[in-house]
Amino acid sequence: MTERPLRVAVLGTADIARRRVLPALAKDPDVELTAVASRSGARAREVAGRYGCAAVTSYDAVLGRDDVDAVYVPLPVSLHAEWTRRALDAGKHVLAEKPLTAHAPTTAGLLDLARASGLALMENVMFVHHPQHTVVRELVTGGAIGELRAFTAAFTVPPLPAGNIRHRPELGGGALLDIGYYPLRAALYFLGTGLEVAGAALEHSDGSAVETAGAVLVRSPAGVLGQLAFGMEHAYQSAYELWGSKGRIRVETAFTPPADHKPTVWVTDAHGPRELTLAPHDQVAATVRAFVRAVRSAGTDPRTAAQCLEQATLLDAVRSRATGR
Repeated sequence: MTERPLRVAVLGTADIARRRVLPALAKDPDVELTAVASRSGARAREVAGRYGCAAVTSYDAVLGRDDVDAVYVPLPVSLHAEWTRRALDAGKHVLAEKPLTAHAPTTAGLLDLARASGLALMENVMFVHHPQHTVVRELVTGGAIGELRAFTAAFTVPPLPAGNIRHRPELGGGALLDIGYYPLRAALYFLGTGLEVAGAALEHSDGSAVETAGAVLVRSPAGVLGQLAFGMEHAYQSAYELWGSKGRIRVETAFTPPADHKPTVWVTDAHGPRELTLAPHDQVAATVRAFVRAVRSAGTDPRTAAQCLEQATLLDAVRSRATGR
């Protein structure tokens, strides 16, 4: 496999696949798109036709193809576990949309299966592959703002159409898994593992079958507090801020920047306020490259697997704290 492109098929034609991931897969020189599957034949032919690959109307048929090394799974959350497991059982590497599953024990089982099978299983968390966050973390660890005292993060989006899958509980909808994922993962990125959920609230708007907003208070083992907010009936916000004993750092357009976006990191330290303007970076393309590297390395990196499970555990803890279950 190291001498030819990774042959990838896509199970489903969700918006994220059509807009962002399929174009990135098609552009990567180490990837060959071989098939797009949809339960709608017309949709499969429409999307596959753009990339000159096979249109398939059965996910099982894709898993049985000899010209498929790996699959990308952009299905609703409620279907991630089933089709990820089936793909792994078929000997395929898997890039699955986040969250990998809705519950930590299920996530742990899939990670164990991938490890035992020598297959790469990667959750599609794109923002962690953007170098702006590495720059921020290096500033913090380098003492630019002194001792870290607090972290805040918010990711909110405007109201979604009534038929959107995020409004359907049977498909794993709701603000926590789809939108709250981002500030929670950012808290893990900057505060480290072992976060305690000190408080959490999930709110339902009138008539909604799923939570449409939430807030979480986390505490790191070192005593750093994180305040996290998310929702899907809000003005758009995608930002985080770190406060230290001697200054602070703020990043906006933090989680879903376009490929041509030039990130700005605002730093206030002992020398006063300054702005760091960084080069644009395509985090979607970087995620695809990371997946290819994982496959070439013959399996899931233990650190990546641990981060995935830590995130799943944190999501479970937020849900439990907010609902009392």
